[in-house]
Amino acid sequence: MPLTVNVPYGYVKDPENPRRWLIDPEAAQVVRHIFQMCMEGQGPQQIANQLRADKVLTPTAYKKQQGRSTPNPTPENPYGWQDSSVVKILERREYTGCTVNFKTYTNSIWDKKKRENSVENQAIFPDTHERIIGDDVFETVQVIRQQRHRMTRTGRSSIFSGLVYCAGCGSKMQYVSSNNGDFSQDFFDCSLHKKSREKCGGHFIRVKILERMVLKHIQLVTDYILRYEAHFRMVMEQQMKLESAEKILASRKKLSRDEKRIAELKRLFIKIYEDNASGRLSDERFDMLSQSYEAEQKQLEAEVVTLRQEIEVQARQSENIEKFIQTAQKYVSIETLDPYTLRELVQAIYVEAPDKSSGKRRQDIHIKYDGLGFIPPDELMKEETA
Repeated sequence: MPLTVNVPYGYVKDPENPRRWLIDPEAAQVVRHIFQMCMEGQGPQQIANQLRADKVLTPTAYKKQQGRSTPNPTPENPYGWQDSSVVKILERREYTGCTVNFKTYTNSIWDKKKRENSVENQAIFPDTHERIIGDDVFETVQVIRQQRHRMTRTGRSSIFSGLVYCAGCGSKMQYVSSNNGDFSQDFFDCSLHKKSREKCGGHFIRVKILERMVLKHIQLVTDYILRYEAHFRMVMEQQMKLESAEKILASRKKLSRDEKRIAELKRLFIKIYEDNASGRLSDERFDMLSQSYEAEQKQLEAEVVTLRQEIEVQARQSENIEKFIQTAQKYVSIETLDPYTLRELVQAIYVEAPDKSSGKRRQDIHIKYDGLGFIPPDELMKEETA
């Protein structure tokens, strides 16, 4: 049963059972629209601006209009969406049909300050109410939220922002647009190369070239799945078995180290609190240590969540293959790329340095697909030419 008395925006209490949540169609549609805009590459501030422009009531104003109780005061501007409100919606796992309890905790009976609980320490119960957002969309949005979408001085952004990496050094590639409004001149450039040309050679690619190459690769993969699904499944199963065993072992070792350090940090925090209370540790020293411990603990807890997800993904490789095949089948005969499609299929794009040894400029990219990793075109083509 949900411990919170405040029902998330998008749901209402069941009149016959207040512990049960029902979908509020009007508010749920706004929630879906917010997730869709995020999937399309818009950041929280851009989404908030769009909601204000569309005259969409804020969650508090909407609940007040509906005559429902809310702990928040009536806003001066009923359409005054803030990016913080958008972030809260994008991060609420309850929209996937889960009940999430114990989101906060206190360190001890002496320290009553509430702190955010890490995901693995929360109590999450799936399928307790009807979902508004699918698991795939929710997880993809969490990945997008961790990426920084850099807006250029011209006010433009790219659907590839946050997805493009330098194949040479692994650094993010930054989107750059021309001041003259000529979209054909927009490009991605290695961020490390811009800082130090000695550390990384020139990895540069125009957006129109990148879009053409990515679209061609997706067309090749989706068309191949349509014609040779069984062989595609076999090739990917063999590749993922080789990759997963080593990755799972390394991830589990790192996870164990992180969990031990988190437990140690919690003990250290209780100790310095007791030392401060008894006068053995000054307030200034306590503040410095507690802030340092909290920052390290927060970083480690985020890393633990990522590691657990990676282990789970690797362990469910067959399920990942089936899920990708189902997703890819929706995009057979795709002719144009849009942000939603790109985020559903692609996790990252690595750009190689251009090769001019033949007298012509040649450049390769490697696409890491969501849930699968790199798909080897050479292996797929063996069946094509057999």
